Parts: sequence; C-alpha cells; structure tokens
Amino acid sequence: MRFNKFVPFLLVIFMTGFAATTHAQQDPSEDENVRGSFLTSRPPAGAGGGVTVSTPSSSSSKSTAKSSSRSSSRSSSRSSSNKSTAAKSTSTSKGTTSSVSVKTYASGPIGLGYTLYMRDGNGDPMRVDPAREFHEGDSIRISMEANTDGYLYVFHTENDNAPTLIFPDSRLNDGENMIDAHVPYQVPSPFEASENLRWFTFDANPAVERLYIVITREALPGIPIGADLVSFCRRNPKSCPLSMSPSVWANIKASNGQVRVSKSKTYGQTQTQGEREATTRGLGLNQNAPEPSVVRMNVSTNESVLVTTLDLVHR
Repeated sequence: MRFNKFVPFLLVIFMTGFAATTHAQQDPSEDENVRGSFLTSRPPAGAGGGVTVSTPSSSSSKSTAKSSSRSSSRSSSRSSSNKSTAAKSTSTSKGTTSSVSVKTYASGPIGLGYTLYMRDGNGDPMRVDPAREFHEGDSIRISMEANTDGYLYVFHTENDNAPTLIFPDSRLNDGENMIDAHVPYQVPSPFEASENLRWFTFDANPAVERLYIVITREALPGIPIGADLVSFCRRNPKSCPLSMSPSVWANIKASNGQVRVSKSKTYGQTQTQGEREATTRGLGLNQNAPEPSVVRMNVSTNESVLVTTLDLVHR
C-alpha cells in the first residue's frame, strides 16, 4: 500500500471532517444496545450538527476562529451532565449561522463509528467489510465519526513496527487535533485535486498496514499538540512525525478499557449525498443518516480514552 506517500494528504481531511477488527462475543441485544446508544446521541433529523470545520479552500483566519469556537464549546460540554443539551453554531451555504440544540454525552461512554469504502467500477465509494483481504490496485477510504467532542490522535505502523504519530501534524491547523461529535472525518481527503490522492491504493507488496485511532476527552500526556507541537517540530524537523517512546505508547495502549462492538452484516452500498455533504461542510450526521459499518464503544463511562486498531491486510 502506498501509505507513506499519502500521509500529508491523509492529514488534510482532518481539517475538513480502529482493537484490530475485534469480533467480540456478545449477544444480539447487546449489539443493538451499542449501536442504539451511539446513534441516539446524533442530532435529531433535520437539525444539522457539529461546528463547521475548515476545508482545503478555507482561509487560515476562518480556521483559527473555528478552532477557538470548538475549544469554547468543548469546555462547556465537559462541565455539563450526561445527555445534556448544548447550542452549537453551524455555517450555512450562504454564510449565515444558526443555533441548533444537540445532545452531548460528555459523561457517557466514548464511541467510534467507522466505515471503510472501496472505489467501485464507477469511481464511487462503496461500503466494504474492513476484515476482507485487499489486492493490488484496490483503492480505499475510511470515514470516522466519534460520539463526543474531544481529541483525535492517529498512529501508523507497518508490519507491526514502532508507531509514529501522523495526526496531529504541526503543518496543519497549527497542530490542533480537536474534533466535534458526530462530524464525519474521511481519510484520505476526497477533495484533493488529483484523483490518485483521494484514495489509499494497494501496491504489489504484501503487508499489514495498521492504524491506531485514539479518541480522548482530554489531551494525552507526553504528546505535544497545538503550539507545543509546532514549536517542537520547528526546532527538531528531523524528529517529525514523532516516533512514540515505549513508555508513552505503553500508557496509551494500557488506558483502553473493555469495549463492545456492533458490526454491520451487509455491505455494497454506495456513499450517500448526505454523507458527502456532511463531510464537505463539517456538519454532524443526524439520526436519519446511514449508520456506520462498525461501532465500538467503551463499556464504562469512567474510561476517558478509546483506542481502536484497524488492520488493512493486502496479499
């Protein structure tokens, strides 16, 4: 897979919007409870959702303002009770703003929904099973959706080598890595000018690409973000992207608790126009939007970190 070549382009999309594919043994009712709990915290149908995030065409001043808005909103939601209601601003296509009420689950279990898309014969994104094997020429894209405002970290390893931090990145959004609840984030970016940069494409070299996706309510200790990350990488350009020290990485992996998983049994659907628009405009998916293919959620409300590992196997 041509992963390393795509890292800079993979990161761009986080400014616009995995436990290895675990097959947890649980009864069907628990499976439905996991998915139902995750979807209930989406905004009501027609209400819109999260704060608009910057796109490749956005100006830096708008990006800074939106980051500030997310910080303020997130500080408020952390002090709210579980299932509280918070007002958020959404940008419309005409540039006006309006407030909508959405549920925030600052004290509930952290959840992640993700969907793996593969480019079909028409060039459209089509849902596929993440556990399948991929082959030379297959092209994929990943869409992710958290159920809480928080912080997103992405680590990459190939064939289980030492992990490196590929998001946040000092070159993007001033090193910030805040995310908004139920806003979909896709990697790589579907907005790249060049078609070959809009997908991960598997090459002829067999390997296991592993992505660790970490969602937290508070910033992880020992990993610089924001201005600290920018300053560090400016002083130590050869040390970026950061390689994780064994102690920091051990703490991250140890912080994850028991997780419940709900996995779709059907695939083959193409991405809807609504899903594309939510990603483009940085809006939260509402309760009428298609469900993620896989939902993972912490069992305990006391867990402040969710670690998900996605293995992409190509033969």
